Amino acid sequence: MERTPTIDLACELIRRPSLTPEDAGCQTLLATRLEALGFRCEHLAFGEVKNLWARYGNSGPLLTFVGHTDVVPSGPEMQWTTPPFEPSLRQGQLYGRGAADMKGSLAAFVTACERFLGDNRGPLRGSVALLITSDEEGDAIDGTARVVRALRARGERIDMCLVGEPSSEVVIGDTIKIGRRGSLHGHLTVRGIQGHVAYPQRASNPIHQFAPALLELTSRRWDNGNASFPPTTMQISNIHAGTGATNVIPGSLQADINFRYCTELTAEDIRFEVEHTFERHDLEYQIDWRLSAQPFLTEQGPLLDAALAAVHDVTGRHARTSTAGGTSDGRFVASTGAQVIELGPINQTIHQVDEHAGIAELNTISAVYEHILNRLLS
Repeated sequence: MERTPTIDLACELIRRPSLTPEDAGCQTLLATRLEALGFRCEHLAFGEVKNLWARYGNSGPLLTFVGHTDVVPSGPEMQWTTPPFEPSLRQGQLYGRGAADMKGSLAAFVTACERFLGDNRGPLRGSVALLITSDEEGDAIDGTARVVRALRARGERIDMCLVGEPSSEVVIGDTIKIGRRGSLHGHLTVRGIQGHVAYPQRASNPIHQFAPALLELTSRRWDNGNASFPPTTMQISNIHAGTGATNVIPGSLQADINFRYCTELTAEDIRFEVEHTFERHDLEYQIDWRLSAQPFLTEQGPLLDAALAAVHDVTGRHARTSTAGGTSDGRFVASTGAQVIELGPINQTIHQVDEHAGIAELNTISAVYEHILNRLLS
């Protein structure tokens, strides 16, 4: 196995146990490498969250690589073949928490920039930046979202954004994400009257009240999707009612509802239909809504064209475009009007025990990023 700068840097990052929202020194390591290239690095802390904004150049257009140093918990360490924060190279794979999501991509960002901005680099046709947070796997409040607002406040505009999330499915570069569905959460409370199960006439069972409305909502086809997005889906993620006793009718029910919705609907449409359904079923209820993501879509343009061409240049593959999956920090940049895509390692082992990424795969994605830089900024 050939050790490369990309693999060495990925190993250094994995050794830092940066459990969200901790950064554990990852951003300082990245900033040191970037400052050596001439990047201007700013460390922006909001609450417990550390963020790094590093920019090379002053002119537009501005291409920004977006990523995160924080990782999810390892789970039971005894189930790992090797310790999660001790990188292990074996059988062509790099093992460790964050190898695929997404310290491998961070290393690839930096080494692509190092080669692109190497000796005798001429003037760029624009600028390149990195926006790195330690708050992607957590609340995602004081990370990318806050940095984007700070940049907008001082008139700094991101034109093109490449998020290094693991977008590939089977082989590197087979899929490029060009958008994401919206995500709308509702925390529901249905109120009843507690009582004895033998005297139901003296009580009101919120489970019985909610069941017909739930059946109607889960049976409904919300839309048919469109050429870019699958249909909107609704899921109940949590539901609770009862005292634990078998002879007591509960006095309330709580449920968590999540909608992943496409551009055929708005969050307002969904809220109206859900609440109208509850009212038709005469529920006594309260629902608290939280919109965590609006849907976004990047149409054909310079960034997507460059990414498709770069994947083909390096791998010979024709990547397909997709909007599948959950949310990512790309949503915060897309809200500014920037072109946003996601292109990174294979996602098969993310958040799992023995998370890993192919050594050749990480070197390949670094080469793809370098080709994108050349196509857009040379």
